[in-house]
Amino acid sequence: MNNSFEKIFVTVLVFTLSISICARAQTRSETFTAKNAVYLEVGGSSGIYAINYSKIFHQKGKLKLNASAGFSMLPHRLDSKTTWLPVVPLEISALVGKSNHHLEIGMGITPYLTRSLAFDSETFDTIDKVVFGSVMPLRVGYRYQKPEGGFFFRIGYTPFFNVPVRAGKNWSFNPYMAGVSFGKSF
Repeated sequence: MNNSFEKIFVTVLVFTLSISICARAQTRSETFTAKNAVYLEVGGSSGIYAINYSKIFHQKGKLKLNASAGFSMLPHRLDSKTTWLPVVPLEISALVGKSNHHLEIGMGITPYLTRSLAFDSETFDTIDKVVFGSVMPLRVGYRYQKPEGGFFFRIGYTPFFNVPVRAGKNWSFNPYMAGVSFGKSF
């Protein structure tokens, strides 16, 4: 694991804990009765788009903890052949705020399949194969969600780490990603 990843991970962890402590010091928040949401995210944890389901599984004062899972199919074109392959964004986030407006901080894992060309040194042919990959997105953003349900919106900065799941790969950081989501909470 490289030193830059450790610094960023510790920074995100300290920031999340400080928000949690601040949330305990504030007063008056509404209990969420609409703990579920279904929404479309463009960009964000999946990279391009995903249909997601999320659930608030813990709430105390202004702090709410949320888990979400999504699904999308992305086209991969290689050698004039297009294949649709799955992307599955999974995320845990903390929501801090009262009533409708929240700061959202989270992290997740997004496994995906992609296509790759490999070189066969015995036959000198290229081999088209499907390979597994994964990224670890982070999230800092704004979330609009009414305690009683209805319209759901969020926007966030979602940089990510490329996770080295294959031999010869290394951790790398991509700071250029954001996402916007629209849906319904119930």
